[in-house]
Amino acid sequence: MVALATLEPAADPKSPLLLYDGTCGLCHKSVKWLLHHERDHALRFAPLQGPTGDAMRAKYPNIPTSIDSVVLIANDRAYLRSKAFMHVAQHLRAPWRWAYAFRWMPGFVMDLGYRLVASLRYRIWGRADLCDLPSPENRKRFIA
Repeated sequence: MVALATLEPAADPKSPLLLYDGTCGLCHKSVKWLLHHERDHALRFAPLQGPTGDAMRAKYPNIPTSIDSVVLIANDRAYLRSKAFMHVAQHLRAPWRWAYAFRWMPGFVMDLGYRLVASLRYRIWGRADLCDLPSPENRKRFIA
């Protein structure tokens, strides 16, 4: 198990924060994929179940209490579900970065597919009981 730092008010608020389900196998694989394809290494990560998730819910009331949504906190806004992924895309290398252009599409349209995958994620990808030990350069980007 990895000891994660706690989010302090002094943490860089300009650095985007991705909140994910810490027990979801798909979310676990997605975070690993993002770390591998990220171009600017600006993203920070925290589980929705931790104290950082609770603190962000207090600051951004639109973050649901259910753990079936990924959330990106960036530019003093909380992006949910598919919108979170569209905004994360700006931090990725090409061709994945091009998905950022779709951020203007209506969320309810893109969320149809997102909600379907979210409802099946445990059955298909299972649960991540243990987290991988991140590399030393990535360890500081994970927050409890």
